Amino acid sequence: MKIFPYICIIASLTLTSCADFDDATTAIKDDVTVTLLKPDEFSSVASMAGRHVELRSDNQTVTATTDAQGKATFTQLTPDIYNIAAAWELSHDEFVSMTGGSVSTLDDVHKITVSGSVANQKITQSQDIALQMLASENQDIIIGKIYFATSRDNNNRNYDAGTYLELYNQANDTIDVAGLYIGLTESESSQAYTLDNLHEQHADSVILLKQLFRIPADITCKVAPGGTILIANSAIDHTQNNTSLEANLTGADFEAKDASGKKYTNNPEVAALQQMFSIYKNMSYMNLVNNGLCGVVILKTSEDTGLWKTTYRYPNNDTKGFEFLLCPKRMIIDGVECLPNRTSNGPDIGAKRLYPEIDASYININAPSGRTGEVVYRKTSQHRGTDGHKMLIDTNNSGNDFQVSTTIKPREYDD
Repeated sequence: MKIFPYICIIASLTLTSCADFDDATTAIKDDVTVTLLKPDEFSSVASMAGRHVELRSDNQTVTATTDAQGKATFTQLTPDIYNIAAAWELSHDEFVSMTGGSVSTLDDVHKITVSGSVANQKITQSQDIALQMLASENQDIIIGKIYFATSRDNNNRNYDAGTYLELYNQANDTIDVAGLYIGLTESESSQAYTLDNLHEQHADSVILLKQLFRIPADITCKVAPGGTILIANSAIDHTQNNTSLEANLTGADFEAKDASGKKYTNNPEVAALQQMFSIYKNMSYMNLVNNGLCGVVILKTSEDTGLWKTTYRYPNNDTKGFEFLLCPKRMIIDGVECLPNRTSNGPDIGAKRLYPEIDASYININAPSGRTGEVVYRKTSQHRGTDGHKMLIDTNNSGNDFQVSTTIKPREYDD
């Protein structure tokens, strides 16, 4: 989702320790409330009433509707660790009305999503939780699917060749994606820059990329409404190595070709994805990490990305080692934060590489170290395009927008 330049509020993320409730079956005596705080653009008279707020834990999902004060009340709530989320769409006219007519930078085609979330909120007693809402413009092209988990082959050996990304066209019109950039976020086990480090040195204006690719700009690459762009590391039929968990990628649109020819098998029938930057000297394919530390962004820019600055790990005092690319946040149109499922309470949200206004939460596979064939893919919305094509859920919150499957195939989405 496109981030408005004037949005600077970052939704809070609460990191919790291991849950240890003495009596997790006893309901909290008094009410728990969640109050929606208006996006900065909204006028003082804009209403937050009538909006659904969801609290989701491993054990239950509960919803409540906000009152005239924008407050959702939950009664008889069981103590637990919850992900809290609210999201809804506005038309262009509705958004202008909510802002008092003060916003003039939007076109009159795209809808606006208002969303907010708090991850891993420990709730054990009555409290009022403030949920900051953000507004962002829905995009035509979004990230629809990421396969990084990998599997094992028929001989039970690690099999990494079948990884891929898939982009989806939400628009009602055919669009040309030539020149679109795909970035993979820094994924060092010892984080090169935390979000606090980026705030300190770069005022929240950039993210760190380990690799940057581009759909060739000198071609025509049109995608119909509801159509997809499938990008593979090796565009071959991988089902011959694992029938149940791998996919036939011979129909991929682009291939991040292995220039060495040693790691993956290239398909000469599939067009090459252009590599624009990599921290790895001998890696021309996408480094999709199978344990799940695998953030992906897509961006548009007319700038020469070869002129973008690089940095060593924080505080940038090194003279050797990896130099990461500083990608301007304003260029990003969609981002998905994937985190490893490493702890008893799930992923460590302190390891986020993407700002909450790019992805307010995260998605993770179930396995702590991959090899399970799990595909991360976007859920299908109840809405449809003007021609009846599927619309995928895009609330700027991967925890809400994505799910995991071992059976979903390339270019498929649930009804």
